[in-house]
Amino acid sequence: MTGGQEHPNGNSAEGAPDIPGAGATGAGTAGAALPAAGVPEGSVYDWFRRGVRLLEQRHPAAAVQLLTRAAEAEPGSRSIREALARAQFDAGSYALALENFRAVAQADPSDDYAQFGWGIAAARLGDFEASAKHLSLAVAMRPDNADYRAALRQTRATLAARAGAFGPLLPGAPGYLAPPPEGVEGDAGRGAPERD
Repeated sequence: MTGGQEHPNGNSAEGAPDIPGAGATGAGTAGAALPAAGVPEGSVYDWFRRGVRLLEQRHPAAAVQLLTRAAEAEPGSRSIREALARAQFDAGSYALALENFRAVAQADPSDDYAQFGWGIAAARLGDFEASAKHLSLAVAMRPDNADYRAALRQTRATLAARAGAFGPLLPGAPGYLAPPPEGVEGDAGRGAPERD
């Protein structure tokens, strides 16, 4: 989800208006006591910035560590939760990413990127119905976004294939069940056994 691109809705995650102390000076660090053992140095905003930078440098697991700390300190920050969800997705933690994308989308249902993230995380978890719902919302909000449209097409194709829209499964395909040999009825055709 990173790819060195800016956020699909055109906003840079580095703007982070909903993070306390996110001013240009990095307020909140002046005169601070030394950090406790295991706590990263700097303010929550510093953690956010470093986490986003790690994500951009393709170090999602390291980004998850910093962004988790930031999210614990500022649980209401949608910017932090979205960056954390992106890092979790890129690290392969799809269930955790889905939870964070869902939280952002529920806080702001018009956030197309959160809907997109929810949709692709649901697809990775095998919930293609939820995936189609949220990807459809993202495409409706940003019909010009090729990534959103491609993900929705893929999810719909998967749903259609599972529904048999492309014909029966061929022998050897995953999920293929061979028909019973002729003249042999399955258990479903026999009914209850008779008593002697």
